[in-house]
Amino acid sequence: MRSIWNGAISFGLVSIPVKLMNATENHAISFRQIHLSDGGRIRYRKVCELDEEEVPASETVKAYEGEDGTVIPVTDEDLASLPLPTAKTIEIEGFVPSSAVDPLQLDSAYYLQANGVPAAKPYALLREALTRSGKVAVAKYALRGRERLGMLRVTGDVIVMHGLLWPDEIRSPEDVAPDSGVKIRDAELDLADALMNTLGEADLDTLHDDYREAVEELVAAKAAGEPVAEEEAEETGGKVIDLMAALESSVRAAEESKGDREDGRHADVHPIGGRTPRSGGTGGTARKKTAQGGSARKRSAPAAKSAAKKAPAKKATGKKITGKKAATEGAAAKKPPAEKRAAGAAAKKTAAGTRKRSPA
Repeated sequence: MRSIWNGAISFGLVSIPVKLMNATENHAISFRQIHLSDGGRIRYRKVCELDEEEVPASETVKAYEGEDGTVIPVTDEDLASLPLPTAKTIEIEGFVPSSAVDPLQLDSAYYLQANGVPAAKPYALLREALTRSGKVAVAKYALRGRERLGMLRVTGDVIVMHGLLWPDEIRSPEDVAPDSGVKIRDAELDLADALMNTLGEADLDTLHDDYREAVEELVAAKAAGEPVAEEEAEETGGKVIDLMAALESSVRAAEESKGDREDGRHADVHPIGGRTPRSGGTGGTARKKTAQGGSARKRSAPAAKSAAKKAPAKKATGKKITGKKAATEGAAAKKPPAEKRAAGAAAKKTAAGTRKRSPA
């Protein structure tokens, strides 16, 4: 980054050489003015209203116009001769909690970089002191020909300076607020709370300039000779609305949008135990019903097994048989016929006699 100002932070008797760099950049699309019939550039020239002649920059000076129309020239030399202690210094006036600075006063933001190796330690000292105190420094500095008010704070390992508007540059908000007779019902406030909770926190890193992207697409299409798609803008202002109905619709829309985002994140994840992410859309409802059906089938299987165990056994004829009787008949069915039992007993006796006759 290129520095736009070199000077020093004055911290009591400690001087910290620093470079000032813009912390932000403008991504707005820049347009030129042209003559529609031939495409020629339209340029502005400085013309004297008395002799109607173009005046070069070397012959123009600043001037102050009084209330009575009197014009008083003020040259750069006049301004340079004025005593301006903050011309090359960011003069720290004191320290306050960050909450003491009204966001309405915030203006441009700048990064402050230590200028040279000797500046590194006092720079780090001020940075750590600000961090430990939890406060911000209020300072004066001069930039682009005028003295300004600034606020120094720490972000990461860097000291940032925000330009501040002077307190008398903030307009009073009188006559801006609605009439004090407006009454808000608890039901309306509850719906507003529900809408806030449904919308959740804003992810600032994901927000972008949709209008700028649309302009870029428009320019690209015209450059390629393609037709430009026209979209009708919705009318959002000037209508009398039912506040309760609008809030209820907003809550439903926010829930559906949140459900769609959750479905997108979990598109490739198979639900466990029949659970699915909440969704306000019909697709989400169908998935939920399907999952619930699968869960019911899973629950029915153990129940069927349990019922089968408790159910009494039946004969082929369909008559019921009690537990004892079924066990007795089952044991009887397993017994061998009488002839087989006798042959088995004889075989056992013969084997026993053989073992007795065998020598020890």
